[in-house]
Amino acid sequence: MDKDDLLKLIDDDDLGLLNVKPKQSAAATADERLIASFTQINQFVAENGREPESGKGIQEHQLYARLNGIRESAEKMEALASLDEHGLLNVQRKEISSIDDIFDDDDLGILGNEAESIFTLKHVSKETTMPDYVASRKPCKDFETFETKFTQCQADLTAGKRKLWPFKNEQQIQKGYFFVLKGILLYVAEVGDVEKSNGKKNARLRCIFENGTESDMLLRSLAAELYKDGRRVTEHEDRLLDGFSNITEEDEATGYIYVLRSLSTKPDIQEINDLYKIGFSTVPVEQRIKNAENEPTYLMAPVHIVEAYQCYNMNPQKLEQLLHTFFGSSCLNIDIFDGDGQRHTPREWFIAPLDIIEQTINFVLNGDIVNYRYDSDKQEIVGR
Repeated sequence: MDKDDLLKLIDDDDLGLLNVKPKQSAAATADERLIASFTQINQFVAENGREPESGKGIQEHQLYARLNGIRESAEKMEALASLDEHGLLNVQRKEISSIDDIFDDDDLGILGNEAESIFTLKHVSKETTMPDYVASRKPCKDFETFETKFTQCQADLTAGKRKLWPFKNEQQIQKGYFFVLKGILLYVAEVGDVEKSNGKKNARLRCIFENGTESDMLLRSLAAELYKDGRRVTEHEDRLLDGFSNITEEDEATGYIYVLRSLSTKPDIQEINDLYKIGFSTVPVEQRIKNAENEPTYLMAPVHIVEAYQCYNMNPQKLEQLLHTFFGSSCLNIDIFDGDGQRHTPREWFIAPLDIIEQTINFVLNGDIVNYRYDSDKQEIVGR
């Protein structure tokens, strides 16, 4: 088609089909994203008292890279000057005169500059996966040391000797415990020195994953992901007390810790959720509860044994006192009448979720109970 034919075609466009308006600039959207990124950086500095740094977790590194990207653009620094709450933009820009300067100074900041990245796809649904954790893992060189632990844990879960419970709080993350994160079993092999920031405890962990990788994520980072999509694995029912002492043939078996559930048919008992009796017995629990329906301490009704663990070298009075003091605010307040019409007020029944009770028993045995208290309103264990 020659030029004259083309001009004639344009002139004959009675319907205005060729009057296409130019696409509106997306500058406003880019500005909004820039402001949102800088707001996240401001929030991080406010919460942590420092700038984001490289090598301290994927999310923090992203903020670090974005801040560097902003500092390398005079236009961005000028646009964000009014939002600079912490003087983050009062820095001298580095002169870049070669490709080597770019690589030496970047620290992956190029990839973190979302506003100009060619890899940033627009109008694509964001996948709610956890690439930061995948990216932060590395091969575990001594995985054979932990492999049998994973095999045994899976066998215990299959046999019902371990259970999967919802993750409730950061205090549940301890050395030697198993969790399930995004469907992958992980083992907390090491817990570093605990640091406090803004009243929150944190520590560097060594987490071993069942797929042969490991990560040195922070305790609070792991907790955040477990809250979103994770479970905790309970301790083996026969080994819950292993952390209390190294049992030898010279150690003395002093009795059993037990957790019972009432089988009472009385409506005022049946309607109470999470009602359990926590106690200590010097004889096997099955023997101790034989006459439960005739004893006020068992609410004059049969009971079901939920958990029972044999204990060694323990002071039963001290154990009961610790447990009852810990759950004192959730103690059942009820009057029970025996066969002779005498009134009794049993004080060993508590209203608390079973997984919280199990965790508390473990805290008693390893001595950590002094660092925590039970919030009966929230039904969770909190730090003192």
